[in-house]
Amino acid sequence: MIANHKQRLGVMLVAPALIFTIVCFLLPVAALLLEAFRVGGPDSLDGAALHWSLERFYHFFADPLNRQVFMRTLRIAILVTLFAALLSYPAAQAIVQVSPRWRGLVLGMMILPLMVSPIARTYAWIVLFGRNGAVNAVLLHLGLADEPQRLLFSEMAVFVGLLQLLLPLMLMSLVSSMENISRDITLAASTLGANAWQVFSRVTLPLTQEGLIVGGTLVFTGCVTAYVTPALLGGPKVLMLETLLYQKVSVESDFGSANVIAVILVAMTLAVNAGLKRIAAPRSSK
Repeated sequence: MIANHKQRLGVMLVAPALIFTIVCFLLPVAALLLEAFRVGGPDSLDGAALHWSLERFYHFFADPLNRQVFMRTLRIAILVTLFAALLSYPAAQAIVQVSPRWRGLVLGMMILPLMVSPIARTYAWIVLFGRNGAVNAVLLHLGLADEPQRLLFSEMAVFVGLLQLLLPLMLMSLVSSMENISRDITLAASTLGANAWQVFSRVTLPLTQEGLIVGGTLVFTGCVTAYVTPALLGGPKVLMLETLLYQKVSVESDFGSANVIAVILVAMTLAVNAGLKRIAAPRSSK
């Protein structure tokens, strides 16, 4: 009886937050996503009857520009996620080996970039990548270029900006996972004859796969949904799905295509999360 009373009390405490989430988040998002599959109806210009189909998706991907933007967004997001993981693993291993006295300072420096506005950080890259910026100055000084290069409004600029913007998310996820690994485990593996790569691939990587899944999902989602950084560093020449969605709504008033892009963004995020979990599943089952 006491257990039932505690269970009912728990439900009563959770109910307000659950109702708020459903009414203010889930239902509007579901209505927005379902709109991409609705064709015809009273608002249709040709008077077609209301029905549900993938017609809008077919027309969206039939446009070569839309296909190019989709592939560019997917490519940049995958590369940023991959490089974020490659850079974060050695950095996370170094952070967890710092003495507890200084670890708080290091973690604070790691979180500090997240406290700076993405707009400010993106404008900093505009200054660095400009024709008279520091990057071109270094290239000219080292003799790697005869004249200032056009670094802005390129996929490279968008990639670097997104990597710097989202790298702390991957780093924090991996640090949290590595802090739970006992140092005795890695020492035991080394004692039994495992080299550095074997310790990482057979001990560290399987034990930090949850952090990798969370960090990978956060970084990939941040890449495909980022607007400010691609808009400022890529400009009109390097469109991504978010900047294309903005054009569809604000310039063309094409809300149907905007709904399609929203569904694609959600589907890409869910697919990447499921893919990361599927890759990690065989390791956890061994």
